[in-house]
Amino acid sequence: MKALRGMSPSAGGIAGSLAILAASLFTVSTTASAATISIAPTLLKHQSSAKQPLTPQQCVAEWTEPCYDPSQIQAAYNLQPLYRQGVTGKGQTIVIVDSFGSPTIASDLATFDQEFGLAAPPSFKVIQPAGAVPPFDINNSDMVGWAGETTLDVEWSHVIAPQANILLVETPVSETEGTAGFPQIVEAENYVIDHHLGDVISQSFSATEETFPTAQSLLDLRSAYINAARHGVTVLAATGDDGATDAANAAGTLLYTKPVVTWPPSDPLVTAVGGTQLQLTSLGQRVAPDQVWNDTYNEAFNEDFFGVPAPDPDAANGGKSVIFSRPSYQSSVARVVGDQRGVPDISMNAACSSSVNVYESYPGVAGAWGQYCGTSEATPMFAGVVALADQVAHHRLGLINPALYAMEAGGQRGVVDVTNGNNTVSFSQNGHNYTVHGYRATPGYDLASGVGTINAAYFVPELAYTASAVRGRQR
Repeated sequence: MKALRGMSPSAGGIAGSLAILAASLFTVSTTASAATISIAPTLLKHQSSAKQPLTPQQCVAEWTEPCYDPSQIQAAYNLQPLYRQGVTGKGQTIVIVDSFGSPTIASDLATFDQEFGLAAPPSFKVIQPAGAVPPFDINNSDMVGWAGETTLDVEWSHVIAPQANILLVETPVSETEGTAGFPQIVEAENYVIDHHLGDVISQSFSATEETFPTAQSLLDLRSAYINAARHGVTVLAATGDDGATDAANAAGTLLYTKPVVTWPPSDPLVTAVGGTQLQLTSLGQRVAPDQVWNDTYNEAFNEDFFGVPAPDPDAANGGKSVIFSRPSYQSSVARVVGDQRGVPDISMNAACSSSVNVYESYPGVAGAWGQYCGTSEATPMFAGVVALADQVAHHRLGLINPALYAMEAGGQRGVVDVTNGNNTVSFSQNGHNYTVHGYRATPGYDLASGVGTINAAYFVPELAYTASAVRGRQR
């Protein structure tokens, strides 16, 4: 069995200008189907219980595919030129939002940093604005899953923006059925925004759009994203890890047999972060172009990493919303998205076949290194990228989606096109075999990788400039 499988866990400055922008961004469908909502971390992991982080070669020997450490990922995304210029996220705050959090996150981050020669973040704080988190219970699988998610989010956002402050926002309720869990997340995020505590919010959780009882029940939970747009705070969300499909029940044990996407990444006021696969040397140099993450049909790998046979739906989610119509910033890609909001917007490494090392010591794992993957990895890493761009711009960039599509349309060097791979998945369910046909990566924008991935040395200053220019025109 898999050690952990996250099922579908995966604006201007004044109110008047925000209202005008929001009206131009999207309209919504008034109907939705189904009855229960499942929200859980969008991550996958292999708990190797190693006392040291594994090298790429050790991971290949153990399950046929490599894993990577911070220096390799930093090299892959060409971050060192920025660091040499002093662009490290200094003065910015990344907000990580997770249910329950982890009771050992501060010491785990310190161990992770010591192992890889990273300095501690200038500030690392934990708050619980929606209520006190219950004591950690090793027998509560939700708590254990969120502890792993928290560890991944904190450690890998810090890898990308090593001098950014980190604010971990823990909430006291996890989704089990209905809308429990979401209101507390909304409350906590509004607290952060209202009190000016952060610059970019990273969310590694989601729920399939079709599982909301009505479209209005989803729209009633959007206040934090509207508030973030008003205050110029960037909000990110992981698209999910089941390829073109996602969870169809609250327990996450059933998948839709048709293409679906998840919310909040489908929200036009949120940047949807999808997943790619890296293939690197030990120094972080690419041996092949990035491709859309899809480990579904990798039989030997699935057997060794998850203990399940292929096909197993492990791939980046992407597709078209059934709630939101095409936002104005996607007009340039209308040929792809049609009349609906398309996701993802952008992608970074998420493949289990290019997993990353994570250290965790909360009860049940006893101080061990594991290998994590999923769009939960891509999202906090991209939060680090946004923090770097905020530093370059000397202000918060707010909603960056209009800038991303302008950069893609303008052929900016920082946006790296992804033209290989797809997110079609196959699986067995209730005695039947299903294939959900997704989307292929193509030149330009596509519903498998968004505008593509990044070369940070170019992308960060380009995003800072373009987002600032777009924001100026909206005022």
